[in-house]
Amino acid sequence: MGTVIMHSVVSIDGFIADDDDDVGPLHDWYFSGDTPIRESRTSAFDHSGIGVAFKASSTSAEYVRSMWESVGAIVMGRRLFDLVNGWEGDPPTGDHVVVVSHRPKPEGWHPEASYHFVDNVTAAIGTARELAGDRTVSVNAGEVGGQMLAAGLVDEVAMDVVPVVFGSGRRFFGSLCSRHVLKDPHVVLRGDRVLHLRFSVDHG
Repeated sequence: MGTVIMHSVVSIDGFIADDDDDVGPLHDWYFSGDTPIRESRTSAFDHSGIGVAFKASSTSAEYVRSMWESVGAIVMGRRLFDLVNGWEGDPPTGDHVVVVSHRPKPEGWHPEASYHFVDNVTAAIGTARELAGDRTVSVNAGEVGGQMLAAGLVDEVAMDVVPVVFGSGRRFFGSLCSRHVLKDPHVVLRGDRVLHLRFSVDHG
């Protein structure tokens, strides 16, 4: 089984978007460098849905490229799916997407895309792991990610921390209100306007 990683870009005060679901300057570093992350896909890994090329600093590009190449499936919530219209069936990485939702896939929506709709987080991880095989399952942070962490379904937490303060908005861990201990970061990389961190979850 591959590793389940909860991941997102986050402000230094812990938000992945503002109160209006706008990511503001959080993702600027994805597009402000001189090193392509992935040239074959151009759908943005944010809330914009715009088709622009990813170019970051060499440090960030190498780190993100390695992460993306490891991903077999993405798990996302219905809120994000609706905001980006599921990246029009072309996710930024991975071959499969699992959407946690009590509503089914929109009728006629990109039938060629490997998108699977399930109604709870446990089923979502099970489906994603089956689809991903030995590759990584990437879980979008937020409410769904927080629920999966609380349920003990997450192996690692990855944060791309940007020097921006939102004050309020959509929290990285959603409405999670229980204590969880992470191990010391095993990845600490400084890019341009972003700090990449990865922590293993302490399930003990």
